[in-house]
Amino acid sequence: MKLSIIVPTRRFDESIAQRLAAVQRCLPAAELLVVEPDDLARAESRERPSTALSPAASGPAAPRRLSAPRGRGTQCDRGARAAGGDLLMFLHDDTELPPDAESALRTAFADPAVGMTCFRLAFDRRHWLLAVYAWLSRFETRLTTFGDQAMVVRRRVYESVGGFPPWPLFEDVELARRVRRVARVRKLPGAVTTSAVRFARHGMLRQQLINGVLLARFFLGDSPARLAAIYEAGRTPIAAGRPK
Repeated sequence: MKLSIIVPTRRFDESIAQRLAAVQRCLPAAELLVVEPDDLARAESRERPSTALSPAASGPAAPRRLSAPRGRGTQCDRGARAAGGDLLMFLHDDTELPPDAESALRTAFADPAVGMTCFRLAFDRRHWLLAVYAWLSRFETRLTTFGDQAMVVRRRVYESVGGFPPWPLFEDVELARRVRRVARVRKLPGAVTTSAVRFARHGMLRQQLINGVLLARFFLGDSPARLAAIYEAGRTPIAAGRPK
C-alpha cells in the first residue's frame, strides 16, 4: 500500500526541511506533503512571488507544499484530500519516526481489521513525569492516543468517518473516536520522539496539568476553539472560564 505523509506546520523553514529529510530517509517510498497556513502563504506570495510555495529542495523527492486555513484539523484534512496514498500518516513537524517505522506499519496493516495505528511516545528530554507519560502511551485509550504519536489511517476509513474536524485542538482525539466506531486502532511497538519544549517552558507538572484539564473540559463539551486559545496562551485552564 502506498503511504502519504502529511505534515501540518506553522512555517516551512530550514529546520522543518531537515526534519523532513530524516523522514524521507526512514520512509523513502512515501509521498510527502507539507501544509502551511494559507495566511502565511499569501504573505510569502506578496513578498516573494517567484518562490512562494515552492519546495525547499529540487527533484522528485522534494515535498509538496500546500496551504489551508490555519489550524491543525484543517491543514491535516487539506493534505489528506491532496494525497495519493492508501495510508495517510499525520506527522507533527517536531516529531521523529523510529527507524523500524516501515516494517511496523507493514505488519500492522496486514490485518484488514486495523483501520488506524499510531506509535508509542518518547520525548527529547529526560524527566520522570515525561517517562511516566511515555510509558502510558503504549495503551490504546482515549486518554493515551493523540496526534503527536504519528497517526496512520487507511484512506477508505478516513473518508468513511469524515476525516478530521476543522478544529484547532483535539481534532486528533475526535478522529480517533470516529475511527474506533468502525475499525480497530492499534498501538505500534516502536516510539516516535517528540519535543518537550512546551513542558520545559511552562514546567513539567504544570504543563501536564494544563493538558489534563483541557482534555477533561473537552470531554465535558467545551469548545475546541476556546480551549485552543487557552492552550496557546499557556494559561491555567481551571481559571480560564467555565465551559459553555
